[in-house]
Amino acid sequence: MTEISAKLVKELRDMTGAGMMECKKALSEAEGELDKAVDVLRTRGLAAAAKKAGRATNEGLIVARVADDAKSAALVEVNCETDFVSRNEVFAALADKIATAVLEDDPTDLEALNSLKVEGTTVQDLITEGIHTIGENIQVSRFERLSTAAGAFASYIHGGGRLGIVVQFDFNKPETAQSEVFKTVAKDIAMQVAAANPLALSRESFSRELIEKEMDIYKAQAAESGKPEKIQEQIAAGRMKKFYKENALVEQAFIKDPDTTVAQVLEAASKELGDTLSVAGFVRFELGGL
Repeated sequence: MTEISAKLVKELRDMTGAGMMECKKALSEAEGELDKAVDVLRTRGLAAAAKKAGRATNEGLIVARVADDAKSAALVEVNCETDFVSRNEVFAALADKIATAVLEDDPTDLEALNSLKVEGTTVQDLITEGIHTIGENIQVSRFERLSTAAGAFASYIHGGGRLGIVVQFDFNKPETAQSEVFKTVAKDIAMQVAAANPLALSRESFSRELIEKEMDIYKAQAAESGKPEKIQEQIAAGRMKKFYKENALVEQAFIKDPDTTVAQVLEAASKELGDTLSVAGFVRFELGGL
């Protein structure tokens, strides 16, 4: 009997969009010949997704899932070809199943995700079935899965699934996670990340290279003013401060009250909760982004 390698199975799967087990069976029947295996799958009606597999997937959904205890969260981008399909209930249900699989099983990469078992089948087979049912190419382009021991996650989905955010919060008291104060602030901060699109959590979170690059630009701009060097330094420092206010989450003006910073919102919530509440990190997916 011809030995069927995992690489050959993957190649056939990529060509046809058929499930991994079906590809392996077809290759065994075709004695390892790729073209014959494609014909076997076509005969069984399992290669109908072959032509669709290469088509562009520029639409889709961002789906967020937070565990019941809020100690773990997942953010997934599932793509399709048209906006019409992205609003299809079958596609939405498929995206939900994939996000739940990411949350529950914590795959290391897309290949591991495709191999996860969901309802007795693999994620890859679910996607292939979705391609057959919906008639468009479907792909998972990226995902993030996060967990925390001392804190909680909050999520926010905007624009019908075109933008998704997961924010990680740290605090000391376990009961804080169930507080309405925390839930309100957590949602507000997630909405802040959606609306203001911060580049980093705080000024300390930026890379040294990025800060040096920005400062070099601001110094060059200040030099063009023709003002004394001391004034140029003040101008550059002022522009750097503005950069932080616009791009570091905790320094941003709060979207619900521009006279207050996000850091001040967290400080006020901490006093009300009798705890120390802080943002530990965030993930922001915009449809079609990198």
